[in-house]
Amino acid sequence: MSIKQVDVVVLTKNSERVLEKCLNSIFKNVPINRLIVVDGYSTDSTLETVKKFHEKYGNVVLMKDSGTRGSARLKGIREVETEWFIFVDSDVTLCDNWYNKAKTLVKNDVGAVWGTEIWDGIQNPVVLKLFLKITRKIFEIRGGTHDLLVRYETVKDIDIPKDLHVFEDAFIKEWIAKKGYRVIAAYDPYCIHYRPPVVWTIKGSLDILVDTLRFGSLLKMPKLVLAYGFYTVYVMYRGISQKSFKQ
Repeated sequence: MSIKQVDVVVLTKNSERVLEKCLNSIFKNVPINRLIVVDGYSTDSTLETVKKFHEKYGNVVLMKDSGTRGSARLKGIREVETEWFIFVDSDVTLCDNWYNKAKTLVKNDVGAVWGTEIWDGIQNPVVLKLFLKITRKIFEIRGGTHDLLVRYETVKDIDIPKDLHVFEDAFIKEWIAKKGYRVIAAYDPYCIHYRPPVVWTIKGSLDILVDTLRFGSLLKMPKLVLAYGFYTVYVMYRGISQKSFKQ
């Protein structure tokens, strides 16, 4: 792929916790045409951080959306002007050379490339290996937009349901596939996912399962529940490990 610059779409809503890290990693590892930020009317310092990056680089486009993730992603897509663009979640950081690694996977029949997510703090190599396998399986079932390079041609006419706040990533993945393109999941490039503190509780991990049951496809449900069950077990393991370390 010889594209010199790409647009990057980031959704934000009270994202101050990791946003500066996230944007620094994007500007470091991606040849950005424009950074398109779709903000859900943040009330913390998110917009101050966005303004700071615009003052530094001069290529940040700020948009507002009060709807769902589905409507925000659609608004971001409509603003894209490059042949390829990237979705990056506001709570991840991209690995070094993310774009250069991703573009080596692009072929004529590829519509998107997803770099696997690795949760911040995973150090045990056995746990990491299992985590990567489960995470990739989840992507194959439902997709993901943590760090997704997308061929604009495949989604320029997409119509994401405005009420789709969860599983909008699955809708995008299936849309691209219906266009006849492959969506590739890769272990490298990757991103580090700084999940919010609530996720590291049993309730938080169970909420993921609840969302799966509420919004997921019935056909995909058994595999998704089993896969997300691993996340719940990992949260319990991490909690026990941290308590043992403190003692």
